[in-house]
Amino acid sequence: MHVILPRNSEADVSSDVKGIIGAILDGSSRIGQEQAVAMKLTLEDFHHNSNQSFTLHVRDSKGDPLLAAIAAKDLIDNQKVQAIVGPQTWEETSLVADVCNQRSIPLLSLADTTPKWAIEKWQFLLQSSPSQVMQMKAIAEIVKSWNLYKVSIIYEDGDSSSAEVLPQLYEALTEVGTELSNVLAIPPFVSSSLSQELEKLRGGQCRVFIVHLSLPSALHLFETAKRTNMMEEGNVWISTSTFTNLVHSLNTSTISNLQGIIGVKSYIPNLWHQYANFYHRFRREFSSANFEEYNYEPGIFAAQAYDAAWTVLQAMRETKPKQGQLFLNKILLSNFTGLSGKIQFTDKKLSPARTFQIIDVIGRSYREIGFWSDGHSFSKSLDQNASYSSFVKEFGKMINPTCSKRLRIGVPSTSTFKQYVDVTQDHSEKVTSFEGFAIDLFEETVKKLPYHLEYEFFAFNGTYDDLVKQVYYKKYDAVVGDVAIVSSRYEYVSFTQPYTDPGVVMIVPVKPKTGNRAWLFMKPFTKLMWVLILVIIFYNGFVVWMIERNHCPELKGPILHQTTTMLWLAFFSLFSLNGDRLHSNLSRVAMVVWLFVALIITQTYTASLASMLTVERFEPTVDSIQVLKNSNAKVGYDRGSYLKRYIQDALGINAENIKQFNSSENYAEAFRNKEIAAAFLDIPEAKIFLAKHCKGFTRGPAYKVGGYGFVFPKGSPLIHGVNQALLNISENGTLRDLENSMLASEECKDVDPGAETTSLSPGSFMRTMWSLMTAVIKRWRSRKRLLSGRIHNVAENPLNSSNISNMQILA
Repeated sequence: MHVILPRNSEADVSSDVKGIIGAILDGSSRIGQEQAVAMKLTLEDFHHNSNQSFTLHVRDSKGDPLLAAIAAKDLIDNQKVQAIVGPQTWEETSLVADVCNQRSIPLLSLADTTPKWAIEKWQFLLQSSPSQVMQMKAIAEIVKSWNLYKVSIIYEDGDSSSAEVLPQLYEALTEVGTELSNVLAIPPFVSSSLSQELEKLRGGQCRVFIVHLSLPSALHLFETAKRTNMMEEGNVWISTSTFTNLVHSLNTSTISNLQGIIGVKSYIPNLWHQYANFYHRFRREFSSANFEEYNYEPGIFAAQAYDAAWTVLQAMRETKPKQGQLFLNKILLSNFTGLSGKIQFTDKKLSPARTFQIIDVIGRSYREIGFWSDGHSFSKSLDQNASYSSFVKEFGKMINPTCSKRLRIGVPSTSTFKQYVDVTQDHSEKVTSFEGFAIDLFEETVKKLPYHLEYEFFAFNGTYDDLVKQVYYKKYDAVVGDVAIVSSRYEYVSFTQPYTDPGVVMIVPVKPKTGNRAWLFMKPFTKLMWVLILVIIFYNGFVVWMIERNHCPELKGPILHQTTTMLWLAFFSLFSLNGDRLHSNLSRVAMVVWLFVALIITQTYTASLASMLTVERFEPTVDSIQVLKNSNAKVGYDRGSYLKRYIQDALGINAENIKQFNSSENYAEAFRNKEIAAAFLDIPEAKIFLAKHCKGFTRGPAYKVGGYGFVFPKGSPLIHGVNQALLNISENGTLRDLENSMLASEECKDVDPGAETTSLSPGSFMRTMWSLMTAVIKRWRSRKRLLSGRIHNVAENPLNSSNISNMQILA
């Protein structure tokens, strides 16, 4: 027990004491030691300012809640205290609050957190230390700043503050897109199982740990981590203020185990000079009372105890009597700036701290990286000219969140299309080279990551499903190659977003469109157009014949002669005006109009026919899956691919009709030899195949499937960064350039299947020539029958016998 009085004689004090304060502290801890010295200095400073004396009775609870409750009863019943400051933990506070509430004595708790229900239950309970939950947002901003998308949390089992802190931390991490990979609760005493638990965390791919532990538990943790090499580069440790607020009290030997720890520390405004050189007086008093301590500097706990005691003393000076509800209300009306910051109660709690220091343990102590302020993020200083940033790394602290070992990346050596992945092994020199689009893309992606990533490629000779499972079995840390994203593989691993067009397409040969080329000359116009043209021709010939028949003797005679002449005029006008042979101006006008129409018709016909003869017109040999099924045709797929299962199960093609191939040339050869009628390829591979065989094949129906992606273990923290990097290179055109470069390198090797179809042969005109020959023969036979009939008529008439011989000669 301690009784602290202001510095004057005991006789004077006994007559001038204005109030009695009680304090329940943990004298075995650095926090309790600092609080005791700070509260003693509070009484001295208050006496110096007001010339009023107060008495402080201090009890040591040794951190035991039961001892704290007993001390509270003793202070109230025997020492007649009018208010109590402390204790430091919620477990002690909960018992002391019940004692104080029964006797209407205000209790100014110094615990980090006080539940809302407790404030409502115990009327005289106040929280006089600002809540630290806002620092969880600061920690989340640090995690976000360094792109740490997967973290583990280590907290002290049985610590009451964790019940409030952990949900706040989880919520803050979720808001910045960070996931929890592990949550480890360690006992508040030394445990041999801690090293085993750390070994489990050490096996993680990205070791980032957020620590919320008391000073003894934190020191035990970091000593164990030091022995297991988990304090080296590649491990990131971030501590809450529960530990970092006491880093200043540690000796050099202890600090050596903490190198590289990043911490959030409560910010103490630089106001020591305003309180009669509090800093220097504290060091002197603390060193005399605790000479065994290494460092005598005050921390945030000393400042908070000083402000809590000052709050009580100020209320005592202004209130009579110093007890009950009136005294409590006076305390709640406190409004001043203390050593720890603004002192003003809201709902019986001080406002949460909104500014924190970011520190880095280095050398013999720690250095200040910068500050974090709610609403402003990070800054190097807090003066009026301070510049703020959302990235703490801009202030000089850089970390590497990956493991110290290189990533082992599996690469398929059996890729059918070497343009995507080409693995070449030189057995003589024992060197393996990895090339191709997928390799180039991964290397470009790694360059865009905000941290350095070490990796090494390893060739894998097996099926793609087996390769993916190697990541699940932890033989490889990732897979890079033409690996399709399918649901069955998601059972074992996670994929990045697809970096190629998703889907499977059917590749089939093409053939010239089957059409009757003998009637090709009829194709430019439709049947209705041909009929309309004939009608116009006949009409024009009829008009000219009607006008010219009275002027031209040649247009007179038998009906058959006049009809043939009229048709000749109509068709001949398609190619010549013959204006000098027309006698009437009306017929000339009609012919000019007709010639203009005929010119349009002939030019259109010529252009359309030329287009039909020059434009290649092809059609696929197979246009649907149903055709393949009905014909029982064979199809091809890549060796080792998932496509056999997809073709068989999803498309319904019999297994005996599915053949595997290991190169694009084998596909082309199989098509030429009629071994397969179609091939099923992923769209990226189909692009390469059609670029190389550009004239003999085409793509048929497409089916939606995942596309290609990089493979990582389930829950890998690298996926988020790799996805972001993939989006980056996609948006800046790098992905497009890589794909275009790959396709441009493929030279078309096919012979044009339409080379023969675009040339004209006798068959193209056979129907026309045959029709003309048939018409001539029919005309000749008709003339011959007509002549024979005339001879027969003359023979029956004896008067014309003299002409028979002449007619026979003509025949």
